[in-house]
Amino acid sequence: MPAPILVRIERCDGPDAPKHWDEFSVPYTKNANVISVLMEIQRNPVTTAGKRVPPPVWDQACLEEVCGSCTMNVNGKVRQACSALIDRLEQPVTLQPMKKFPLVRDLSVDRQKMFDALKRVRAWIPIDGTYDLGPGPRVAPEDQEINYVLSTCMTCGCCLEVCPQVSETTGFIGAAAISQVRLYNNHPTGKMNASERLHALMLPGGVNDCGKAANCVKACPKGIPLTSSIAEMARETTLQALRDFLYRDERKAGSGPG
Repeated sequence: MPAPILVRIERCDGPDAPKHWDEFSVPYTKNANVISVLMEIQRNPVTTAGKRVPPPVWDQACLEEVCGSCTMNVNGKVRQACSALIDRLEQPVTLQPMKKFPLVRDLSVDRQKMFDALKRVRAWIPIDGTYDLGPGPRVAPEDQEINYVLSTCMTCGCCLEVCPQVSETTGFIGAAAISQVRLYNNHPTGKMNASERLHALMLPGGVNDCGKAANCVKACPKGIPLTSSIAEMARETTLQALRDFLYRDERKAGSGPG
């Protein structure tokens, strides 16, 4: 009979509450993942010391590494709990919430700042309406190849969690939002609003605040080339600044006497 699974969970009742650790022993189940172990603990939240405690709190949705909601630190590495298989983890399995996001409770955090970043850079194509626009332009195969990988971003927060530029005292927007600008600006319809997205990245906290640590690309569970996106958007914002400068000079010249 395989030995039970030992799990240590960093607990906290709320953002301002003190932290503590609870250890649980769960019967071994083949092919179990962290989520299934947490569900077993939830059914019987008794610690190894024999104390009954409130069941742990965490987020989950798709359970197939698509939604990103179950992201947490597993044995010190940020990843999705649904794809973290117990058989491949050292024990005791240590679970902690992400540290770069406001804590809600236990393993649950608030990722709202990532969605606010997507709003800031207008990470969508504004074509909604009652009018008939007809068929959209074709996307070149080489652009499809790039865009597909970029589109797999699930706003999980891994890239922000490992980024040294992201903290409570900095306003860096993060690699995920920068990469989404590349995605939409590389779409033939999205190009209509490319300058608006680039201007958003030119604001404080934008692409120029990246410290080039490259931790993000290593942590991304989808293998998105985040450093390539950052480099590409740094180039594009520089070109946009140059266009803005030349356009300003043209406007000045056109408004002169004569």
